[in-house]
Amino acid sequence: MELSFGDSWENDDDTGGQGAADKAGQGVVTAFGQSMKTLRVRAGMERDEFGRQLGYSASTVASFEQGRRIPSARTIEQADKVLEAGGLLTLWTEQVERAQYPVFFQGMAALEKKAIELLMYDTLVVNGLLQTEEYMRALLGMRRPPLNSETIEQRVTARLTRQQIFERRPAPLLSFVLDESVLRRKYGGKDVHRGQLEHILLVGQKRNVEIQVMPLDCEESAGVDGPFTVVTRKDGKKFVYAEAQGTSALETDPEQTVLAAARYGIIRGEALNARESTDFLEGLLGEL
Repeated sequence: MELSFGDSWENDDDTGGQGAADKAGQGVVTAFGQSMKTLRVRAGMERDEFGRQLGYSASTVASFEQGRRIPSARTIEQADKVLEAGGLLTLWTEQVERAQYPVFFQGMAALEKKAIELLMYDTLVVNGLLQTEEYMRALLGMRRPPLNSETIEQRVTARLTRQQIFERRPAPLLSFVLDESVLRRKYGGKDVHRGQLEHILLVGQKRNVEIQVMPLDCEESAGVDGPFTVVTRKDGKKFVYAEAQGTSALETDPEQTVLAAARYGIIRGEALNARESTDFLEGLLGEL
C-alpha cells in the first residue's frame, strides 16, 4: 500500500500555505504558545527577562507565544523549569515536536524515532540526517518561492531534532549511499561545502553508521529511479519513503518494501565500499 502525502519534505516546498507549522499542527503550536504566555504572566516575568533565562531574545519569546516559531524539546523543558510550571509545559513536548513537521512527514518522523535500521540512498542533496546547520540554511535559502525566516528556523530546528538519532541507545543501524554529484555541489560556498564534507567524515566514524559513495563513473546502477529510504521497525516491519518533484510517499506493502531493501543491497554493492568512500571524501576535501 502506498500512502501519498503531497509536497515533499526534503524538497521543502512552501506552497499550500505552510507557515510556522503545517495547518494541522498550527493549532497545537498556538495553544502551546498561549499556555506559555499565561504561565509567564502569572509568574510576573517580562519577555526580556524570560528570554535571557532561556537564551533567547524577547522577540523570539514573542514568536513562541504567538505560535510563529516552534521551540525545541530542550527549550520547552527549560521554560517549564524557569516558570516553575510543574510539568504543564512539558506535557506539550511530544505534540509540539510532531507539529514542527508538515503532515506528510509526521509519519516518517515517527518511524525514524523508532527505527532499528535506516537504509538511505540520496541523489539530489545530502541526506537531512547528515546535514550541517550551515548546509541546511543554504538549501532552505535557495527555495523558490522564498521561504520566510520563521519557516526556515522551523525547518532547521526540525532537522537538528531528527539528528538526535545518532545519540539514541540502543543505536540503530544507519546506512547512507550518496551520489558523487551530491558531494561535489558547493551549495552555500566553499566554507559550507568543506564543513559539510568534514561532518560526513565525522559521522561516518560512528560504529553504527556506514557511509558509501556512488561514483559518477559507475556504468550500472540499481538506483536510477531516484532517492529512497527503507525503514525497519523493531517488529521487523519495513517501510519505504520516497520523494519526487513536489510529492512524497510512504510505501507499506510488504512485497514492495522487501524489494526496495533488496534494491538497496544492490546499490551498496555497486557503490564504493566504506574505506574507499572515506578516501574519496578526504580527496574531495584536499581539492578545496
